[in-house]
Amino acid sequence: MRQIYSIYFLFLLSYSLHSQVKEEFIFLQNGSFEGEPACCVVPQSWVDCGHKGETPPDIQPALDADNAPLFNVTKAPQHGKTYVGLVARDNDTWERISQRFIQPIEAGKCYAFSIYMCKSENYLSASNKNPLNKYQYTKAIKLRIWGGNAHCNQKELLGESELVDNIDWKKFEFEFKPKNTLEYLELEAFYNTPVLFPYNGNLLLDNASHLMVIPCPETKEYTAYKNKKAKDQIKEDKKAAEVAKAKTESKNNNSAVADQAKTGQTKVLKELDSKKVKVGQTIKIEKLYFDADSANIKTESYFVLDELYEFLSKNSQIKIEIGGHTNNRPSDKFADNLSTKRAKSVRDYLVSKGIEENRIKYKGYGKRSPLVSNSTAEGRSKNQRVEIKILSVN
Repeated sequence: MRQIYSIYFLFLLSYSLHSQVKEEFIFLQNGSFEGEPACCVVPQSWVDCGHKGETPPDIQPALDADNAPLFNVTKAPQHGKTYVGLVARDNDTWERISQRFIQPIEAGKCYAFSIYMCKSENYLSASNKNPLNKYQYTKAIKLRIWGGNAHCNQKELLGESELVDNIDWKKFEFEFKPKNTLEYLELEAFYNTPVLFPYNGNLLLDNASHLMVIPCPETKEYTAYKNKKAKDQIKEDKKAAEVAKAKTESKNNNSAVADQAKTGQTKVLKELDSKKVKVGQTIKIEKLYFDADSANIKTESYFVLDELYEFLSKNSQIKIEIGGHTNNRPSDKFADNLSTKRAKSVRDYLVSKGIEENRIKYKGYGKRSPLVSNSTAEGRSKNQRVEIKILSVN
């Protein structure tokens, strides 16, 4: 009897494991289009497939030689630090980029793909039709997705978006079932066809997903896939709403801080008194906040940093060191790196406001100088800090 139960248990376990849908991906390289912002350069891992005699796409947002936004494009990235800008022109040319898949997509299989897109309200550029004149490329165009067996080889049209007329980032999703086994992907900016005359338009692309193998619509598994996707979308929308709420609360908090600064009701760094500070004295910068595991200073911290700036600007003889510290949770290397970067971020903020760079040193102490024990959450919070050290008062 025990043997029968054992066999039955193994059967159920095997059935359960095989009934689970294993997610399979065809990976894209640099789907976030990261690179050094510049005109006429395609992001790493992508190849220009544009028309002969016309310039390649651009990595945005970039600055021109006069430190002005390149082509007047100022859109912040949806993901990472950069995105790619493509145009279609009234001289019947358009831009496209390509890359080789890590492994081919197979004929008869079904795939899901998503990418964030929008258009820039301003996109001032020229073409070989009128190279000395710049025109606005502001009309809405669309994205076409091609598969091929070489770079810039358009063997099969896999998908085509609606007209991208939104000026805020929007996620566009595609499903396709290739008729051929294809080794290359191509993303192409194109007109809103049918069109009698070509026109100037722009398309911004960011945060392209990997290609996910999905059940085909004619299968029973497709319904389960769509239901799971709908549930995941609800979670994603909820998370986005929470982020938006947090941003609103942060904005309101910033307004309150600004009001406090105007009325002079609050002073955080009360020990910063030019008549009392001494060489070697250390003062913790209270109410200084960073993104988690990051050196990015949160905007609600600007009030206290502006207070430090005001002190330094009024006391030009004083020199300081900004020292960063962490608790004992990270590795030694991570702690040293993070504490140094955070100290540098504070220094850079003060320098950007006008304080001479030679008056502010910075140093990361990692986790080597705790104030209290790291055995409690409260203790670890106290140890993770940024301090001012007075180096000179004369």
